Amino acid sequence: MDASFDDVSEKCPVEYAVGLIGGKWKPVLLFQLMPGAKRYSELQRLVPNASDRMLTRSLRELEADQLIHREVFAEVPVRVEYSLTDDGKELYPILANISDWGVRHMAR
Repeated sequence: MDASFDDVSEKCPVEYAVGLIGGKWKPVLLFQLMPGAKRYSELQRLVPNASDRMLTRSLRELEADQLIHREVFAEVPVRVEYSLTDDGKELYPILANISDWGVRHMAR
């Protein structure tokens, strides 16, 4: 089904998508997970301006929306890794385009 700007419906697909990936930290976290799984401490280093509270909240929401997977390894100490689901991986072209746009506009 092709999206049309003229369609009037109860659910806007852009609103739905932005609801899942919108916010200050969700797109950044998704982008940081594109190369592969990361531990929480790695994400903290990669996204240093996000508070622990916001990082945890964003990761939980992304997991609830099935865009990332949280895997707990039964080790001592416990190891937790976050990775993209197939749905999360589908966002790669969008996030890559946003990154490219940011690079071009930051250079101005």
